[in-house]
Order: sequence, then C-alpha cells, then structure tokens
Amino acid sequence: MPALVHQFDWPDRVVVGTVGRPGSRTFYLQVRDGARRTSVALEKEQSAVLAEKIDEILDALMADGENRFSVPAEAPAELIDNEPLDQPVEEEFRAGVMRLGWDPSTAQVVVEAFPFDETDDSDDLEIAAEPSEVLVVRMPVGTARAFVQRTRQVVRSGRPPCPLCGQPVDDDGHVCGAPEEP
Repeated sequence: MPALVHQFDWPDRVVVGTVGRPGSRTFYLQVRDGARRTSVALEKEQSAVLAEKIDEILDALMADGENRFSVPAEAPAELIDNEPLDQPVEEEFRAGVMRLGWDPSTAQVVVEAFPFDETDDSDDLEIAAEPSEVLVVRMPVGTARAFVQRTRQVVRSGRPPCPLCGQPVDDDGHVCGAPEEP
C-alpha cells in the first residue's frame, strides 16, 4: 500500500510549538496551507536538532561563493511567527527519522519526517522500506530562518536548567545528582 504523503510545497505557516506545561510538553511540527493542516509530534531534542541542522544548511549556502540565492543571515521580521499552534492540534504521527535537504530548483529547504517505528528493536536509524506516512515540507530560506529562530525559543522556554548538573528543575524542586563542591 502506498504511503500517505502530507506534502506542503509553499506552506502558509510552518512552526514548532508545544502543548502542555513545561516538564510535560509535547512538541509538534505544524504545517498549514490554506485550510489544510498537519501536526507531527516531535521530541524536544528532535526539535532542537532540526533547528540546528536547518541553520547549518542556510549558513553553508551563505558561505558558498557559487550560491546564486540570497540567504538572509537573520529571520526577516515579517516572517517571524510567535502565535500559538493552530487548534485543535491533531497528531498525524510521532516522528522518528527525519531527513533534510536543499532544492536548488526552488531555493527551498526540504524537511521529511517519517513515523517512529515502535516495532523496530534495532538501533538503526533507517527509514522503513515502505513507511505508512511521510510529511514533506518545503520552505523558502526566509521562512526557514524564522522557523529556526522560533524553534530555538520554544525549546529554551521549558524548565530552567540546574546550574550544577544541567538537568531540568521542576516547579516542586529538584534532586541534583551533581557532586557537592568542597
């Protein structure tokens, strides 16, 4: 059976956002084009790495003397999106493996997200031969910069880290595993 493809070539909106309180938040990659919307659950770490890798792609394009595309160094102000996720958030799937690429024919960053395979007990991070679904998002460079900026803000907005061990501090306290200083 062919995979269900959620494809967004020129989305109106592409953001990472959360549902829930810090410490029990669920992260979502949400894409909208007109009335069509798709939300894919991510781990916090996936969100952070996604932003980092997109930023690396954009920085590499800026540094490439042969690149003929104008890549902004910062997120264009008109593309910054600080609005909450569109409601209701209906999870299509939880992302497992993700792939990133660059399409020079359209000057867009391409993000592909595949469902997490709970039955795979191996440590391989490979895409199933026939995934059941896939999210494909293509975003122009300005939108990609704004996406990176917002995603980093969302990731940082969680629980504050313990200054000794770096682990998150809950509202009700924290048992620190860091060794005490003499």
